[in-house]
Amino acid sequence: MKLNFEHHQTAHCENGVASNLLLNKGLKLSEPMIFGIGSGLFFVYLPFLKVNFAPGFSYRPMPGAIFSKAAKRLGIKIKREKFSNPKDAQSALERNLNQNIPTGLQVGVFNLTYFPEEYKFHFNAHNLVVYGKEDGKFLISDPVMDYTTTLSEAELEKVRYAKGALPPKGHMYYPTYIPEHVNLEEAIRKGIKDTCKNMLAPVPLIGVKAMRWVAKSIPKWAEKKGTKVTNHYLGQLIRMQEEIGTGGGGFRFIYGAFLQEAAVILKNDELKELSKEITAIGDLWRDFAVDIARVYKNRNSKSDIYNNLSKSMLHIADLEEAFYKKLRKAI
Repeated sequence: MKLNFEHHQTAHCENGVASNLLLNKGLKLSEPMIFGIGSGLFFVYLPFLKVNFAPGFSYRPMPGAIFSKAAKRLGIKIKREKFSNPKDAQSALERNLNQNIPTGLQVGVFNLTYFPEEYKFHFNAHNLVVYGKEDGKFLISDPVMDYTTTLSEAELEKVRYAKGALPPKGHMYYPTYIPEHVNLEEAIRKGIKDTCKNMLAPVPLIGVKAMRWVAKSIPKWAEKKGTKVTNHYLGQLIRMQEEIGTGGGGFRFIYGAFLQEAAVILKNDELKELSKEITAIGDLWRDFAVDIARVYKNRNSKSDIYNNLSKSMLHIADLEEAFYKKLRKAI
């Protein structure tokens, strides 16, 4: 049982699964287009929520939000199911495969047998597609890999029922309706407006204001909690930025590609210039991550490093605020 499914590697799992599932149904949208329409750029700071003994930081919206928003704005219907019983989850998946429906799954990363050891960590919001079953093994299209692979029934059950934060609970999803004609222009505008609204929100927990709160907290952590705890917090910050969902620099590069495509579709050259601007900001996020990594590994010789890191992040926040204001005006 092997469905006719085309595997394409992408930078981010959720965008990639969405793009590949829609392509299978005849709707060709790039990963950046899904990401932009689904308002994938985000930032949230939850100091009262501890994740791995550090404050909660995220450079992305809740798992599933990108595809759900993109689908709604394009008039696409997605069916999502969760199961308390793993046997029911497997039966539902096999039912879909028998009906020629490639199916997206939310899974935990840690027990994915095909992942390199250095990529394994406890994160339960990874996404992949199951597109068949042969010799008792499920055929897997994981968009962050450059090849398709397989998982046994027991291996797939283990990752579908991973424990910890955001447990998948057998979550599976797939498109059930795609309109004959989608209004791409309107969907692009809605996606951009929503991104600007979130990133320019007047509350301190999300968007640019949250970035500034984190930036100003860095020297305070060093003063009140000491070097070891501060470095652990910073390590968590760049892990969320660069390893979990490519949410820092990587998401800025994807958004830049989205704005390039949007500029052509909307015939708006201003978006082309703004594409270059967010890509340059992405480079600064990557530089910021490298500076933190040096501090974390005790390879930094600069004095007053925590104040310097704070200034770097404040500078990025200033650039992002100016960018979103220009983008809001341009659209």
